[in-house]
Amino acid sequence: MFCDANSDGEPSSLRCSVCGHCAELFELPGRSEKCCLECSGDVATSILLTTEIDAATLAGQDAGLLVAEFAQLSNRLLARAQSA
Repeated sequence: MFCDANSDGEPSSLRCSVCGHCAELFELPGRSEKCCLECSGDVATSILLTTEIDAATLAGQDAGLLVAEFAQLSNRLLARAQSA
């Protein structure tokens, strides 16, 4: 989805695939969608948290704090997406 057109009639930028805001977009390695700076940081953090939660669970360790952090991050991403 494109944002406003520039003086040439070309779209000036694309919308973030997470929140839909018009902004400079970034692509994370191994991901096809592009996100704004805030969302790309949160998506990268969610990937790392998921990996750490899985590793802690497999090692028989308590992952409660990681799960709580992931829940907060998910709520932040959801709120940003719903505000678009």
